[in-house]
Amino acid sequence: MNKDYQLPSQKDEAKRSRNEVEIEYGLFSMNDQLEELGKNKKYYIRTYGCQANVRDGESIAGMMEVMGFTNTEDTAEADVLIFNTCAVRRAAEEHVLGEIGMLKGLKNENPDRIFCVCGCMAQEESVVQEILKSYPQVDLIFGTHNIYRLPDLLKEVMTTKKRKVEVLSEEGRIIENLPVKRTQNVKGYVDIMYGCNKFCTYCIVPYTRGKERSRRMSDIIREVKQLIQNGGKEVILLGQNVNAYGKDLGMDDGFTDLLIAVAETGIERIRFYSSSPRDYSESTIQAMLDHPNIMPALHLPVQSGSNEVLRRMARGYTVEQYKEVFDRLKSKIPNITFTTDLIVGFPQETDEEFRDTIALVDYCKFDGAFSFMYSPREGTPAARMDGQIDAAVKKERLHELNEHINHWAKENNQKYLHKTVKVLCEGRSKKNAAVYSGYSEENKLVNFTGQEGLENQIVEVEITEVRSFSLNGKAL
Repeated sequence: MNKDYQLPSQKDEAKRSRNEVEIEYGLFSMNDQLEELGKNKKYYIRTYGCQANVRDGESIAGMMEVMGFTNTEDTAEADVLIFNTCAVRRAAEEHVLGEIGMLKGLKNENPDRIFCVCGCMAQEESVVQEILKSYPQVDLIFGTHNIYRLPDLLKEVMTTKKRKVEVLSEEGRIIENLPVKRTQNVKGYVDIMYGCNKFCTYCIVPYTRGKERSRRMSDIIREVKQLIQNGGKEVILLGQNVNAYGKDLGMDDGFTDLLIAVAETGIERIRFYSSSPRDYSESTIQAMLDHPNIMPALHLPVQSGSNEVLRRMARGYTVEQYKEVFDRLKSKIPNITFTTDLIVGFPQETDEEFRDTIALVDYCKFDGAFSFMYSPREGTPAARMDGQIDAAVKKERLHELNEHINHWAKENNQKYLHKTVKVLCEGRSKKNAAVYSGYSEENKLVNFTGQEGLENQIVEVEITEVRSFSLNGKAL
């Protein structure tokens, strides 16, 4: 096994200031020899985690296709299996490792079959060591900063028959022009920046994704226009904290400028994930009002309703400040919908502090939330804190929290009953092929009946039934 690899020190990374990371822009290129690498071969890719991982998976799939591989959903057919991983919670890591373990027989069946692990798990030194020690079927491990190197790495593994690990800290490099195979044509994810500077005490993202660095606006607009040319009607702008876009490029109000520029491309729908309550500007709100193709739906993570917990999390705002941003957006954009992130059982969380979170949920009446039990991540400050909460207590709190979230989600959906909403039809429902599925402007999942041929169109749908997290209806 080649052990010539390097992982960035989490301690050193945390100490670095943003201006120590100089951005180097490069273009992806691949020689003709590599384009024959996958001839008559198939690949399988499994992506876990957030939208950023999904977008990385699309680039990985794009490179595999350029190399001549064809996609398969059957692991037994694949010559190359790629696990594009998430490291936000230990449970996610255990799920990945469990799946790799279950597929070990495929390697025994065909020793030339290649297993690859990439994504955020590959940026954790302890996980890399665990894979090297206990999962000999894994041939290639590469990090979030090294995705563009996949063709060369894969060729090396295929030709030398040796395991390879490349997890270099290249957070100052942005590679443009990566091929992409989008999961669907009607809408697409577009990265606007990478990394995060917040260093919340529970979060491993700054260590796995690096510090904030923005793509050039011209490159982003070019990608949006390509999406439109390929039939796309909706773009989802991605960043760990989109409001910080352009700060590292010296832009005063970069995200608003970008949002306006994207709106002026003429694409029919724009969404963005995720926003920080610390950085929401009045100009961004005005841009949403001025440009109707910026959808009235916002994901605004809060994590806790307790000021003391927020302080321990190093979130950088208070509950009162969060409410101020929330109320300002709600008053200026009356039809806006809100989703959020919430963590229960953070170290030292008292019953009273948990009740504060319930109170905030009841105040904001969120349309939905990603709710989690706190999961310690090795190397983060919160993992070393005293007062870790018992798993049974966390489970009980999560159950109660979800009851409140579900109540308000269904209550909010009641206002759509017998109303007409505009739905971007993404195709037939995965659960019921007899109906279509898509999302309204307010980001409500809508399942509906209608005539043939509605795929990839914006359809007016009358809502006939309301559920907690979806609406049912019929196309008009």
